[in-house]
Amino acid sequence: MNDSRLRSGQLADAAGVNVQTLRYYERRGLLTSPQRSPGGHRLYPADSVTLLRVIKTAQRLGFTLDEVADLLDTGRHRHGSRPDTGLMARAREKLVEVEQKLADLTVIRDTLRAAIAAGCDDLVACAGNSCCPLPFAELAGRNDRADHC
Repeated sequence: MNDSRLRSGQLADAAGVNVQTLRYYERRGLLTSPQRSPGGHRLYPADSVTLLRVIKTAQRLGFTLDEVADLLDTGRHRHGSRPDTGLMARAREKLVEVEQKLADLTVIRDTLRAAIAAGCDDLVACAGNSCCPLPFAELAGRNDRADHC
């Protein structure tokens, strides 16, 4: 066995994933199909550890596996790629998405805090109360909430 090759379990341990993840990434085309030992064991190049760590990090940054696959493909064919398809452009797009999610989460957090402060304890009763801070009326398309209680 060549020392620069890793078996599935060794690669999975080194990269912090499970063996099923390796197989899934192979099926998705994120990880190339490995060579096989005479005994049929998968043998991955040592640089697969870095690739797996890159994939997992990109996922933690919010990129989907499809987006990761596109980024990897763009990186492999960098010489002919358009500037709007690389990591910088994708990172900018992802940042816009994340900032929108943060804004949405801030509204949700503030609304939940208001509901707690108002003592809201029953969704159905609260939905019928114009003083409820939860946006039931807006979500239903009505604007019949009182300005104050």
